Amino acid sequence: MAERWDKLSLLSSLQAVFMTYRVIPVEPFDYIVFGGTGDLARRKLLPALYHRMRDGQIPAEGRIIAASRRKMSDDDYRAMTEEALTEFVPEGERSRETLDAFLGMLSYRSLDALSDEGWDALRDELDGDTERVRAFYLAVAPNLFDDLCQRFAQHGLVTPNSRVVIEKPVGRDLASAVKVNDAVAQAFHESQVFRIDHYLGKETVQNLMALRFANTLFEPLWNSAHIDHVQITVAESIGVGSRGDYYDTSGALRDMVQNHMIQLLCLVAMEPPDSFDANSLRDEKLKVLRALKPINASNYDRLTVRGQYRAGAAEGGAVPSYAEEIGNKRSRTETFAALKVEIANWRWAGVPFYLRTGKRLADRVSEIVITFRAIPHSIFPKDSGVISQNRLVLRLQPDEGVKQWIMIKDPGPGGMRLNYVPLDMSFAESFQERYPDAYERLLLDVIRGNQTLFMRRDEVEAAWAWTDPIHDAWDEDGSPPVPYTAGTWGPSAAIALIERDGRTWHEDTD
Repeated sequence: MAERWDKLSLLSSLQAVFMTYRVIPVEPFDYIVFGGTGDLARRKLLPALYHRMRDGQIPAEGRIIAASRRKMSDDDYRAMTEEALTEFVPEGERSRETLDAFLGMLSYRSLDALSDEGWDALRDELDGDTERVRAFYLAVAPNLFDDLCQRFAQHGLVTPNSRVVIEKPVGRDLASAVKVNDAVAQAFHESQVFRIDHYLGKETVQNLMALRFANTLFEPLWNSAHIDHVQITVAESIGVGSRGDYYDTSGALRDMVQNHMIQLLCLVAMEPPDSFDANSLRDEKLKVLRALKPINASNYDRLTVRGQYRAGAAEGGAVPSYAEEIGNKRSRTETFAALKVEIANWRWAGVPFYLRTGKRLADRVSEIVITFRAIPHSIFPKDSGVISQNRLVLRLQPDEGVKQWIMIKDPGPGGMRLNYVPLDMSFAESFQERYPDAYERLLLDVIRGNQTLFMRRDEVEAAWAWTDPIHDAWDEDGSPPVPYTAGTWGPSAAIALIERDGRTWHEDTD
């Protein structure tokens, strides 16, 4: 019977709207990707640009210039790119014609951020064209941002139509973030700086804004009078892999909470902006950041949990502990963090936001769950079934979509039997054609000069200002992270964090 009601769907009303998307070409540009031989470029940036070219959004005059210290020719780089596209782009989305067209846009320059070698050749290749959009993508370690920006300025590469894209993390605390931002500001105006968080480019995240601000259904209920609590989960089933050196100096709080999760919280909690332009949107997010109640040495033990995975079963087999995986048995870096966050304003007073993220958890899932308050009184007989609270679930990955969980009556005679079912819009089912990856949207927003889905400097620094005291409290405490077995949902203390408030973590078994 429940399977019949699984067919309840927003599909019929939304499919006509979302079946296709308009492809709007951008003007010719030069994309200079520093770290062009790295993992990010191979897995994400080059496939994203390939797809945009394939869909007709990148003009034939567009140029992609990869740069790194490695010595190689243009042909060598094109061969490396073709290997990457073969690995990361499905076979059905590749053809010899489109591959050749894309590879023809590529060139390679050997550059060193710490010397002047190769920079004159790059300047000559750019032809001194100050009208053409020029985007510098810094897919490199943050400690090179300062040196690169100095080279840009010294060699006259920054034009009025230039932009720079900075990958997270922007620093590792407030002081280092200020230093990075100051270095970038020496070469670029804030309107030219694009601090990228790929979560903001996901379709579901953008649909959160559409659901709230393009409909009258939800916004009147989007407050403490109707919402009981909010959960934001970003769970990964994998370990740290090749990122061990970086991760051990970062941890879950810096790697995920300070940027991805806080940005999601801001989009859920912000007031309606007066328009959909970049600064109006970011002004409202900044207000949320400044309204976050402090978590520090006085309350961290009640409001936070940090853990580290030990050996267990995941990904279909036995896996080592985090300490074994990185080769440092004394590491106290957290691979799991859970927090209870509150916002001190009229809209959200008394509504807790529960955040959790971790490595080697039971499943790979990123979602936002809005749980509405329980009905004040039930008119139905006790044998009708349990009445559950309505929930709006926005799934970011792996299966992007939106579910509205509601109570309905099972069909048929024999009295009133209530059932809890989802109105379900799966993007994969709705869009029979593929829909763009987050990087595809964001990379071309840079060319358009649209900063709406990028972080402003004051946002980044406000997020660090709120996060730093949590890490300081953990460091002062000196206790190691609570161990949890790989393949589970984290430490039992994280379950206690939410259950002592009479709530439970959402698990979508549908």
